[in-house]
Amino acid sequence: MNTPSDRSVRLLRNAFTMTVNLGKSEEYARRHNPIWPELAILLKDHGVHNYSIFYLQSTRQLFGYAEIEDEAQWASIAQDGVCKRWWEHMSEIM
Repeated sequence: MNTPSDRSVRLLRNAFTMTVNLGKSEEYARRHNPIWPELAILLKDHGVHNYSIFYLQSTRQLFGYAEIEDEAQWASIAQDGVCKRWWEHMSEIM
């Protein structure tokens, strides 16, 4: 686990699940390799650390995990134009 020794903020652990549409797992992986640079910046600027998503092929389920600085910052990501464009970009496969 990445734990910088100079961390002064106690991070909150956040987990969530999503599902990939049938037949879309390869496209899901392609679109995440890598994510858009502006999305990575948005996440970092909103206090997101150690963000991982794991895929369970047998159920097409995604398990996401992120360490966040603040629930309000995390929630505000959804209101940003970059996030909205990303969700639109991913909408046909999830």
